[in-house]
Amino acid sequence: MLVKLYGAAVQGIDATIVTIEVNSSRGIKFFLVGLPDSAVKESHERIMSALNVNGYKIPGCQIVVNMAPADIRKEGSSYDLPLAIGIMAATGIVSSEKLGQYLIIGELSLDGSLQPIKGALPVAIAARAQGFKGFILPKQNAREAAVVNNLDVYGVDNIKEVVEFFNGTRVLEPTIVHTREEFYQNQTDFPFDFADVKGQENVKRALEVAAAGGHNIIMIGAPGSGKSMMAKRLPSILPPLTLSESLETTKIHSVAGKLGKDISLIATRPFRSPHHTISQVAMVGGGTNPHPGEISLAHNGVLFLDELPEFNRSVLEVLRQPLEDRHITISRAKYVLDYPASFMLVASMNPCPCGYYNHPTRNCVCSPGQVQRYLNKISGPLLDRIDIQVEIVPVPFEKISEREKGESSAAIRERVIKARKIQEKRFEKEKGIHCNAQMTSSLLHIHAQPDVQGLNLLKNAMTRLNLSARAYDRILKVSRTIADLEGSPNILSSHIAEAISYRNLDRENWAG
Repeated sequence: MLVKLYGAAVQGIDATIVTIEVNSSRGIKFFLVGLPDSAVKESHERIMSALNVNGYKIPGCQIVVNMAPADIRKEGSSYDLPLAIGIMAATGIVSSEKLGQYLIIGELSLDGSLQPIKGALPVAIAARAQGFKGFILPKQNAREAAVVNNLDVYGVDNIKEVVEFFNGTRVLEPTIVHTREEFYQNQTDFPFDFADVKGQENVKRALEVAAAGGHNIIMIGAPGSGKSMMAKRLPSILPPLTLSESLETTKIHSVAGKLGKDISLIATRPFRSPHHTISQVAMVGGGTNPHPGEISLAHNGVLFLDELPEFNRSVLEVLRQPLEDRHITISRAKYVLDYPASFMLVASMNPCPCGYYNHPTRNCVCSPGQVQRYLNKISGPLLDRIDIQVEIVPVPFEKISEREKGESSAAIRERVIKARKIQEKRFEKEKGIHCNAQMTSSLLHIHAQPDVQGLNLLKNAMTRLNLSARAYDRILKVSRTIADLEGSPNILSSHIAEAISYRNLDRENWAG
């Protein structure tokens, strides 16, 4: 008897439907073809144990299983459930009448219970696109898949439930998620708030400007001055995710297996903070079993690199292309994958190896040469992609001991959202450009031209402060954002002056 049923293979952040054909005939062998990897081949042992424990008769005939299309490699243990149901349908234990209407996926334990899988959301999206009536998967992934409308999602705990469902002796209740209601309800749920930050008004202002224009930012300051503390609070002032952004972000985390139990949609912008010992593959993605890297997990959110000079230089250099293109293409001998990587880079660093260069109360023990070598660990091309460079001075005791709270994240966020709406309207006809940080040189000439007074100020600053030529475009972009925050249609000299103050590392006398 020949039966057909359907599973799915995840490639990048999208899924491809896999047709599983099972034929039973006379004999005693088991054949599995269609480019399965070792984990898929091992499914035979898990399936036989699960059937035995749940009281089903182990088929005593020859089974041939084909997984099509054969040119896509089938990886992982998520094919256990469809293979088991296919084998039972081919041998008459399960009715094959409704099999073609459902997409089935899940990993089996030896006792027949189901383990969670990766990539449930992209699989559900593919199932709806292909016109399937329903999607059967482990219960732990049901809410994640149920955000896809016009598809019945059934979360199950055990293979027995699936067998009884197809045989008509059990009714499965579809999982229902009120997507929009839950999404908007969780959008303001942040663990950290800027109200807890004492002092550091200039740094808070720089972070507000960075959030308003989507600018990359680096903070330079002594140990304990609050760099990491403020970076962790940045997501609380960023504009809220749209539903489409949330869906794309959730897909990436679903494929990586980073979604928690019973989570449907990611409602707040991601914040990723990898350790400085991270490898290139972990940063950009790929590997033997391809998965998204940190830059893709930070998509639509923040990638925070603490102690930037301590990162391997080769790891930092691979960030240059995704910072410009907003996506990463990973090409290997066996596959080519494209992952989105539109993130805001936030970095922090000490000003020198000992950490106390330019410190108000402690002496630096580093020579100018040591300071320069330390700063040179960050390449010019990478620094060129960072719009705002702000110096942090440790907070004095008088400020730390104050009981009065600072301005809340909610108040700052309102101003940021207002500025972003101005930018959305400005770039509504520009494909792929949503904020000031993404402006091209041609758009700068249209939208970021300062007045004569501002132009003279910029000219004098570049001459007197020894600013490098690469700082010119960055200053104009940042000044455009500062003007948007004030609701000003024109860039004034005060906006240019503030933008110039955010170029600390471009000054040639920084380490002198």
